[in-house]
Amino acid sequence: MINFLKRFGPLLVLAALVVLAFASGVTNHLSLDELRANRETLNAFVIANRWLALAVFMAVYVAVAALSLPGALFLTLAGGLLFGPWLGGAASLVSATLGASIVFLVCRTAFGGVLAKRAGSGLARLEEGIARDAFSYLLVLRLVPAAPFFVVNIAAGLVRIPLTTFILASLIGMAPGSLVYSSLGAGLNHAFAAGQEPNLSIIFQPQILLPLIGLALLSLLPIIVRRVRGKKATTA
Repeated sequence: MINFLKRFGPLLVLAALVVLAFASGVTNHLSLDELRANRETLNAFVIANRWLALAVFMAVYVAVAALSLPGALFLTLAGGLLFGPWLGGAASLVSATLGASIVFLVCRTAFGGVLAKRAGSGLARLEEGIARDAFSYLLVLRLVPAAPFFVVNIAAGLVRIPLTTFILASLIGMAPGSLVYSSLGAGLNHAFAAGQEPNLSIIFQPQILLPLIGLALLSLLPIIVRRVRGKKATTA
């Protein structure tokens, strides 16, 4: 029983908190309409209690990311509105990484060992290949929004890669997106006052997406070079 709680206890706690969050209606408040309606109150609180407000913002963001709730994009926008593009973007980036790391560790604790035992040598060889180039793989998944945020966190937790690699790749890979949406959030006061809606698909516009794809391809270069060298060594 003790071993069961050690392995699955954190997962059960996260699952219970997710159910509670949806049942309580908390997720309904993570929207642009709520931000528009309460922006003056929030701005006033930030002016009066800047560092306390920042701490509360980051704690909420970590919780949302750790519980995989639909609100990370909204919070990044809110961070830019309340704290400016640079401080807001940095706070969002650090918070998202911390929340992702919690999911990563919980999945590793609950399922990592079980999957490795049942899958046998096949998974071991796959894990070895992924672990060798884990930084590049994770960096690509973070740079290009091809897979949902929580899916990447869970998948990474099921593979034996170092926590430091996961954190570093997440920080670097999510930095461009955090800055883009935080900068967009910084202009929301003006947009709301003018009755305009922010363009949330901005990350998919060519002038932003193409450089991200370029960085992702550059991140894969070490893997490609290693594979080519390996084939040459095999045929030699």
